[in-house]
Amino acid sequence: MEAILSISIGVMFGSGVWLVLRPRTFQVITGLLLISYAVNLFIFIMGRLSVNLPPLTLGEGVIDPALYADPLPQALVLTAIVIGFATTALFLVVMIGARGLTGTDHVDGKESDK
Repeated sequence: MEAILSISIGVMFGSGVWLVLRPRTFQVITGLLLISYAVNLFIFIMGRLSVNLPPLTLGEGVIDPALYADPLPQALVLTAIVIGFATTALFLVVMIGARGLTGTDHVDGKESDK
C-alpha cells in the first residue's frame, strides 16, 4: 500500500511540475493545484496508514498511542485545503483580469510567433 501511495504522490507532483512549466496560465494554475493535492496527500499519509482500524479505540484503562489516529496531519490538511481554495479563487480572478487586459492567456503576455 505504501508503494502505491508513494508512486501516486510522485506522479501527481511530477505532473504538477510539468504543468507549472507550461506557457498558459490555466495550465500553471492546474499544476499548482496538483502540487498542492500531492503535498496534502503526503502530509495526510504521514499521520500513519492503518487499515480497518477506527480513529479512536477505547480500552480497559490501557492507553496505547498506537491505537489513536494522529489529529495534527488531519488539521494541517484541512487548513491547507481551505487556504488552497482561496488561493485558487484569487489566481483565477487575476488570470481573468490579465486575459482581459492583454488579450491572451500566455504567461508572459505575448503569443509565440509559431
